[in-house]
Parts: sequence; structure tokens; C-alpha cells
Amino acid sequence: MKNKLEQLAKRKEKALHGGGEHRIADQHRKGKLTARERVELLLDEGSFEEIGMLVTHRATDFGLEKQRIPGDGVVTGHGRINGREVFVYSQDFTVFGGSLSGTQAEKICKILDMAMKVGIPVIGLNDSGGARIQEGVVSLGGYADIFLRNTLASGVVPQISAIMGPCAGGAVYSPAITDFIYMVKNTSYMFVTGPNVVKTVTHEEVSSESLGGAETHASKSGVAHFACESEVECLDGIKRLLSFLPQNNQDDPPRVLCTDPAERRDERLNSIVPELSSKPYDMKEVVHAVVDDGDFYEVHREYAQNIVVGFARLGGRSVGIVANQPAVLAGVLDIEASVKAARFIRFCDAFNVPVITFEDVPGFLPGTDQEWRGIITNGAKLLYAYCEATVPKITVITRKAYGGAYCVMNSKHIRGDINFAWPTAEIAVMGPKGAVEIIFKKEIDAAEDKAAALDAKVQEYTEKFASPYIAAERGYVDDVIEPRDTRPKLIRALEMLETKVDRNPKRKHGNIPL
Repeated sequence: MKNKLEQLAKRKEKALHGGGEHRIADQHRKGKLTARERVELLLDEGSFEEIGMLVTHRATDFGLEKQRIPGDGVVTGHGRINGREVFVYSQDFTVFGGSLSGTQAEKICKILDMAMKVGIPVIGLNDSGGARIQEGVVSLGGYADIFLRNTLASGVVPQISAIMGPCAGGAVYSPAITDFIYMVKNTSYMFVTGPNVVKTVTHEEVSSESLGGAETHASKSGVAHFACESEVECLDGIKRLLSFLPQNNQDDPPRVLCTDPAERRDERLNSIVPELSSKPYDMKEVVHAVVDDGDFYEVHREYAQNIVVGFARLGGRSVGIVANQPAVLAGVLDIEASVKAARFIRFCDAFNVPVITFEDVPGFLPGTDQEWRGIITNGAKLLYAYCEATVPKITVITRKAYGGAYCVMNSKHIRGDINFAWPTAEIAVMGPKGAVEIIFKKEIDAAEDKAAALDAKVQEYTEKFASPYIAAERGYVDDVIEPRDTRPKLIRALEMLETKVDRNPKRKHGNIPL
């Protein structure tokens, strides 16, 4: 027995050192942690239970039979984050550059299958050179096996991807299917084809960082939801994100003890909207003033900044926040903002997170660029997401709610549960000036002082239509509230909606306008 125990210890010791001390040192020189160091930082101390530690590849071509390292380039298992169970896989760049083999794919698929069975989140720490070329189609098949499981797990358990190094070619599609992507500045990148291929095909000179680095994907493409300064910040961000989320689609999000009084009123809100409706203000100030302890975890912060999305708590309950941002492009809805918000809403709906909407939107962005790139279809994605969602949905109209954008932003007509408006709200088909120029064109043209006639009609239209009261009279707005009362009103509404049950028609699935 002693010999057998010694043999077991040697095999596990070899697995713990991955590709060896020299390659571990190389990893550290690049400013990167090893696969196991990442797992240790992510999980509660002593909670990790490894699965598949002694797995090795089965390839025999190109001399691979002489290079068998236990674990085969990925560390897989389960552990706890703040006491809650999660599955994790962490690719080991020190072993064959973290490249995906058939057996590595089997290890990842195993934990994805188990996560589905037991209903707990999956976190993937990606650091891989791509497919293991020596294994050919076996590696490609392994990727496809993972993609299938990512797809089946979508909306069942939360899936979070952290890009901690290279992620290229087919490897990018697994993270793309998952719910949230974290990237680390200067040490991680994602692209379908690298700079060399781009240069060959399009003759463009571009670096890996410019083509697919964290800042590029966080601000330009929207592929990354979070761009972090370091790996430690990245792993801490994942922990924070999970604190808002349930374990699976059958659970409710976690509740925390709230020390911020539910009846707290913020007097600053009564004066935050400028008198001049064309003047901007920062909607994030409204969000911070309303949510518990001002704590708002913004998602996609650098992308499509004319709309704001993220997680917060109200009375200790997790909520998803969607807010037009009048400080950027006047809060107008464009293609990028519509898609960003639609995906976030669908995630919240899948995992029982109520959606709170702060609305100040002048409409959809006009122009040939938007029309030719499909603002109709892309704007419809946001409309579809709101219509489809059955979680509690509450809207606060702070100022503008014009035209089709009024309908889209969780109006009463698309199953908004509770819709509040501030006295500064302007709910109308379009802005007063534009409306008056159409309705009273002949009258204004015939006036001696056209400017004075226009101003008078604008004032008349504003008082009658560009206010919350016509909508309130119709019941399209449930209450016109003092801005300072927004927090207690939202918390009471959430309490009332806690037992809400709503269902969509029986069907295989809808056909969202992709």
C-alpha cells in the first residue's frame, strides 16, 4: 500500500506543476497567473475539489505519445465562492499552450454536463493557443462538443467567461455563447483571425491588442462586458457579479440584509432634471441615488454609452437596471444600444432578476447609416426582449418618452407592471417643436410674426401633451411621483410583485429578429 500511495502522490505532484517550472516562470514574466493560481484566487480557500486531475491525451502522432502531462492543459472541478457552489475550468497555458485536445474538451464537457444536472454556475478561465493542431479534427470536434453544451446550458445556469490570455479562431465562440465575458487589459485578446491573416487578406497592419484586445472589445465591438486592469481585478469582478445572480433558472437571486433605509428619500432628485429639456444630465446619478448604498455594478460600461445597464439591489433584492443616458447622444436609441439592452434584459428574465427601467429617450437615431445597418431589426430586438420578459418590470420616466421609443422602453402596453413618471416627464409622439411645425404649419406660415406664433403653439402643445398627465389620465402611467420618492416607491412595488406569475404562449421558442 505504501508504494501505491507514493505512486499516487508522484502523479498528483506532476499534475500540480503543469508544464514545469520553466514554463510557469514564463507565465509569470508575462504578468499572468497560472491556471491553478487563478482557481485559488477565485474560490473560497480550501473549497476546490478537482475533477480529472490525472487525465492525459490519447494522441500518438507527431511524437505526442512521449509528452503526456496529467490534466492535459486544463484544471477542472468545483468549489465555492462566498459559500455558494460553482463549477470552474481553467486552461493551463504551460501545457501545450493550453491548446484544446479531445480529452481537454471531454473534461470541460463533463463539468458543463454536471453543472446542468445540479444547477450551479460555470466559470471558464480561458488561456489557450487554440485547437491542438496535432490532433486535427478531434480537436475541432471537441470545440463543437463544448459549443453544444454552452448552448444547452444558456438560460439554465449562469455561464461566465474570463479571457486571461489568447483566445483565437474557434475558441472564441464558446465565450461568445456564455452570458458575460471578462477580459484583462494588455494580456488577453480575442479574434477569429489574427493579425497575420488580416494582413494577408486585407493588407491591414494591426496589432493583436488593437485587433482584439480588452479595450477594443469593451468599447468598439461590445464582445467584452468588462475590461479589467489585472487578473486579480478580473477574478474579483466575477465574484461580485455572482453575488447578484441565482444558482440557476429555478432559483431566485440571493437576498442580502439591507441597512440602507427603504424609506430613504434623496432631495437631490427633485432638482436633477434641468429646466431646459435639451440640457443633459447624468442618469447614473439617479441610479446611484436610488439603489441600496449607491452600489451599482455596471455592465458594458464602455460600449454604447447612450444606454446604461447593470446590477444593483433595492431593499436587499437583486435587480437589473436599464437606463437611457441623456448625457451621451441625448439618450437616443441606436443599433448598439438596442442590442446591448436587449441581451441584458433577456439574461435578467432568464434568471428571475426584476428589471428596473429609467427612461429619458427622445427616440431612435435617424440617418442613412442607422437605416442601412438595420435599426429597424435591431431596435425590434429591444422591443422583443421587453415584450417577452415575464419578470417584474418597473419603469420610471424621468423626462422624455417620445414616439416608438416610449412604446419600446417597457411601456404599460408591453406588459410593464408598474410605470411611474416624474412631473418633468414629457410623453408624446415627438418633441413639442417638431409636432407643432407639422400640426400648425399653415397657421404659423400665415402669421405675421412666425417666431412668436411658433413659440405660442409650442407652449400650448407642451402644457397639453408633453407632460405625464394625459398618460396618467389614461392609466398608461400608474402614478406621477416626486423624484425624491423614487426609492421607496420602487421597493414597495418590488415587494408587491414578489409573487408575480406571468407566462408566454406555449411554443418551442419565439423567433427574435436576429
